Amino acid sequence: MIRKAKLKKILFPLLSIVILIIGGYAYKNLGINPLHKIGEPVDSLNHVIVYYNGRVGNVTERNTTADGYNLGLNYQCVEFVKRYYYKHLHHKMPNSYGNAKDFFNRKLTDVTFNKERGLMQYTNTSGSKPKVNDLIVFDASVWNSYGHVAIIARVTETAVEIIQQNPGPFGNSRETYALDYSGGKWTIENARVLGWLRKE
Repeated sequence: MIRKAKLKKILFPLLSIVILIIGGYAYKNLGINPLHKIGEPVDSLNHVIVYYNGRVGNVTERNTTADGYNLGLNYQCVEFVKRYYYKHLHHKMPNSYGNAKDFFNRKLTDVTFNKERGLMQYTNTSGSKPKVNDLIVFDASVWNSYGHVAIIARVTETAVEIIQQNPGPFGNSRETYALDYSGGKWTIENARVLGWLRKE
């Protein structure tokens, strides 16, 4: 009886973790949202549209500009942020390829120029407060090995709001995270946030 009780104490938490991981993956990747169609506009910032992509792994054709600049695969998160920087901020990245997490160069220190992206890079935590139009970079997760990128749409003293494309079939185009200021440093309170990039 004692062994069975101990086994239950061990198995129940493990089973709960497995269910959460599988459920999270299914929520992001396998679901079909009957309220939207792939390619449907769902939001916008400064007249740059966010399109619905269905499951996170859905891939369609590559989007390029008239002069051949690579914006990325249609409706993926990378395509939105690059299209936003191209249309609203008139910025082309020297390296127009790479996965979302690769937009952040881990070898650079806070407030350093990222040559591949042609943008200043700030680490999370940083001496520089995030700003509207900053490109925020998220690390890989259990169900997304590519990472994620978005645009900071609003900043207060205590929070940042992001706008994103491809958050999953039932995800929201907007999310808000707490912003902490202590010891002269700003931290976006999300463990996956690597930092943010900015056109100076």
